Amino acid sequence: MFGTLSEKFQSLFSGLIGKKKLTEENISDAVRQVRLALLDADVNFGVVSNFIKRVKEKSLGEEVLKSVSPGDQFIKIVHDELVELMGKDEEELIFKRHPAVMMLCGLQGSGKTTSCVKLASYLLKKGMRKKPLIAACDLQRPAAIEQLKRLSSEVGVEVFSIDGEKDPITVAKLALSKAEKEGFDLLILDTAGRLHLDDALMEELATIKHKLEPHEILFVANAATGQDAVKVASEFDARIGITGSILTMLDGSARAGAAISIREVTKKPLKFEGVGEKIADFQLFNPSSMADRILGLGDVINLVRKAEEHIDEETSIALEKKMRKAAFTYNDYLQQMGALKKMGPLKGLMKMLPGVPDLGDLGDPEREFGQMEAMIFSMTPQERDETVEISHNRRLRIAKGSGTTIDDVNRMVKGFKRLKSLCKDMPQMKKQMLKGGMPDFKNFKF
Repeated sequence: MFGTLSEKFQSLFSGLIGKKKLTEENISDAVRQVRLALLDADVNFGVVSNFIKRVKEKSLGEEVLKSVSPGDQFIKIVHDELVELMGKDEEELIFKRHPAVMMLCGLQGSGKTTSCVKLASYLLKKGMRKKPLIAACDLQRPAAIEQLKRLSSEVGVEVFSIDGEKDPITVAKLALSKAEKEGFDLLILDTAGRLHLDDALMEELATIKHKLEPHEILFVANAATGQDAVKVASEFDARIGITGSILTMLDGSARAGAAISIREVTKKPLKFEGVGEKIADFQLFNPSSMADRILGLGDVINLVRKAEEHIDEETSIALEKKMRKAAFTYNDYLQQMGALKKMGPLKGLMKMLPGVPDLGDLGDPEREFGQMEAMIFSMTPQERDETVEISHNRRLRIAKGSGTTIDDVNRMVKGFKRLKSLCKDMPQMKKQMLKGGMPDFKNFKF
């Protein structure tokens, strides 16, 4: 996500490392590079101008000039201003009555239908709603209702539709009636989109808003369209009054224009983001997390959330104690690999770690994980517990039993020992991080 922009920021920041202080000259040069990078990423011109002005003012402040690490201070200023620009804090959804009503709107192809299902699934999983209903009000796009039903069936969410009905307002009103009578606690309206803005679409949405009085009207913006999404969001807000936005398709060739500009231009918060094709690839929009990703600093916030969601707390505490003493075994290794697989693709998880380099040369981590699992399953209980040394003959047997080579087994054993060594060094790495540094993972190989 935002690969080109992140690379430009990383190059800029590396140029500031070693500077003894921030002067007007090097600040002006750095700010100019930031401005060009943001404009090239299709961020709104007015937003860029105001952002650059604030960064420059803060960078030339007295407190900054006394900083021991001016380069780090400049990074922090840029990061903090990005967070401020995108909204500071996560925004809560508004649920005023029972059932709560939410309407999703946007242009065709923005990901509205998928976002309806993702949102319902997210609220179910988080326990924020127990019985959602999705109303199929998109009667313009062929197969929209079939797509909605297929996706909803995967997560056990009911869809309300009327065969042959041509009026989306009728569908919306009857869906609300059903929700009220049958105890649904949430109604999500999947509305129609167009390839371009037009009066007919806006009138339709305005009527649905008037008849059903939704608590949330969320504009769905495709991140790949950059600043164009911001212009459309402004028009939707002016015509029907949106309460926030959902940013979609952040796993693709997303531009930063929508993420950085949309809140500042519409004055309405970004509430959610779609980060993949799967229904589970949906999360709260966190301004600090987004700023980290834009600047190429990983995404620790959402990595921790994934870990909390998929890794058992008691098991995690027990493993932490073992890791502190570097006393974990291949059985622990196997257990953690299983937990990591539940969190998502390994390559994606590693990119969320700060300090990890580009992973393009890593090959296929999923395949390597599969091989490691097969090798550990081919070990005896004593070998897994490390009560016996894994000799050459034992390694040959493990390779044969797992369908791998002796080199694969040697590499895994070496990686396991390196991981233990890394754990022994954790106290020193922690001290480094407390001083403002970042542990170096570049030479670490699984």
